[in-house]
Amino acid sequence: MSPLPHFSGSPRSVRLSLCAGAVLSMALALLSTTVSAQARTTVRDRAQQERARDAVRDADRFSVIDGTVTDTLMQPLGSADVSVVGTGARVVTSENGRFLMLQVPPGQYLVVVRRIGFAPTSGIIEVPERDTLRLSYTLVRSSNLMDTVRVRSSRVTMRMFDFEKRRQQGLGQFITQDEIERRGSVQTSDFLRYMRGVQVSQNTTQAFGGTQVYSRREGGGFDGNQQQQYCPMQVLLDGIILPRYFNLDLLPPPKQIAGIEVYSGAATIPPQFGGVDRRCGVVAVWTRDGY
Repeated sequence: MSPLPHFSGSPRSVRLSLCAGAVLSMALALLSTTVSAQARTTVRDRAQQERARDAVRDADRFSVIDGTVTDTLMQPLGSADVSVVGTGARVVTSENGRFLMLQVPPGQYLVVVRRIGFAPTSGIIEVPERDTLRLSYTLVRSSNLMDTVRVRSSRVTMRMFDFEKRRQQGLGQFITQDEIERRGSVQTSDFLRYMRGVQVSQNTTQAFGGTQVYSRREGGGFDGNQQQQYCPMQVLLDGIILPRYFNLDLLPPPKQIAGIEVYSGAATIPPQFGGVDRRCGVVAVWTRDGY
């Protein structure tokens, strides 16, 4: 049997020693719990503080877009819809044709402008840091007034009905929404890499470079380095003509895409996609909600 612990001093001092030991143990336990709680709290607080600092730092970089929309007679157009593709940002012009977007992060964006009774237009913008970007868009009156009697859901349904009709005819190459969901991808441009007669590559020579799509079949030839040259295809978004040498990285993400159709040569392009210069072919991208 092990010997009993021995305490020197009076019984009162023993009791004090026992009490002091108990208090010390309790204090150490409380301190350990407090330190542990502080450690957990500190980690959480640090993460929150980091996010707050990031938000403040990012907010310091934000800019403002101040724009106007007019017709060809320079008359302001109210109720025009201005959308930044892929971001969900959308505003409507006031009666004087003005629109304002606040807290816009710097970067490159695709802007689409629409109004009932007018042909839509689009443009690529480069938003600087901590600045005000002033834009102006001119819409051309259109003889096609179908949008005045269709709500958006009906228009989207009709667009995809026409998409299916062209797919059944088999003149182009098609990617359906089911295929997009099944394959999975981060960029919409990835789906074009598997198309026949199409070349997807990076272009750094244009003012708004990036990932671009070319037809292998049309506009061929060789440059001074004996490298084959390809012809830039026209990209359409919900029937809206996008700028030439369009950067595919500005398209909506795959989760917003309802279908893609590709016509790599002028001979197969349907009449509704015809235009002044379609010799290089057409890529038509359709979104699920419509622009």
